[in-house]
Order: sequence, then structure tokens, then C-alpha cells
Amino acid sequence: MFIQTETTPNPATLKFLPGRDVLPEASVNFIAAADAEASPLASRLFTVPGVEGVFLGADFVTVTKAGTRDWTELKPALLGAIMEHFMTGLPVMTSSPAAVDGADEQYDPADRELVLQIKELIDTRVRPAVAQDGGDIVFRGFDRGVVLLHMQGSCAGCPSSTATLRYGIENMLKHYVPEVTEVRAV
Repeated sequence: MFIQTETTPNPATLKFLPGRDVLPEASVNFIAAADAEASPLASRLFTVPGVEGVFLGADFVTVTKAGTRDWTELKPALLGAIMEHFMTGLPVMTSSPAAVDGADEQYDPADRELVLQIKELIDTRVRPAVAQDGGDIVFRGFDRGVVLLHMQGSCAGCPSSTATLRYGIENMLKHYVPEVTEVRAV
């Protein structure tokens, strides 16, 4: 098994590409080892000292490290843990990613058509680009023109995430959905 790695715009995260599906139908973000019980893969990665977050995407794993740790120390252990996991044949998740996420979308039912349009734009234009950088952006709500998005993986805590949100996503949504006045991270 050959696992490739890619840097991300966030220097605290590294993207691992195992060359096979990880979570093809969803994504899930773990910000602490205690949260990773539903994922044997994430649990295994959290045993590596210095791991502060694990994001599982369609065909990649993004790991966030503690600021003081060096990738040259962590990378071999993480590659070994990912390879070990896939060689054992254990599932990536033991419960559905939706059950782990648990967050509900918040919006006025009268805005349903607008929300569907916003979600379609996010799913088709934003999420694929963000996945390239080892992260994900998930719709969480819409309230009087304000779109609420949850940033995961390499996007969470990324130095350029504010610029991406403001100048990329917000401008694109305002262009296609004039009712959007602002985009905020939650």
C-alpha cells in the first residue's frame, strides 16, 4: 500500500491519500480523541502523540498536529497507523458519520428554496475545491441573509480561511443568491 501526502494551506494539517475510499458518502471531523470512538481509524491516529484533530474525507485523511510538533517526527507514525488500519480490514466508521456529527441545520422553513439553492452551490462549487486542500465546509444555517458554515479539516484554523470565506464563498453566494448578505463560520 502506497500512501501519498500533500501539504495544505494550513501548516498545522497534512493530507494523507491512501489510494482508496475513506468515507465516500460523507465526511466527519474529530477534534479530540474522546470524540473518535466511532472511528477505529481516527482512534488509531489519536494514539500518535501530537495529533490534535482528524478529518475523514471521501478519499483522504487530514491530520492536525499540535503547534510545537514537527511533521518530520509525526509523518512516519501516521503513515504507519493509516497503513495498519487498512491492512486489518477494520471499518473506517462503526456508526454513521451523520450520527457522529449530530449538528442540525437551522433556518426558517419559509427560506427552504433559498437554502436549497445555497446548499447546491456549496456542494457543487465550494466543497470540491475545499476537499482538494484537505477540508470541508458544511452548511449549518441561514438567518435573515446570513449563511452559517462549519469549517472542518484543514479549513478549521487555517490562516487563509477568513479570506476564503469572505472573498470567495461570500462573493460567490451573493452573486447567485442576492438574498445572501453575509457568510459566517460557526
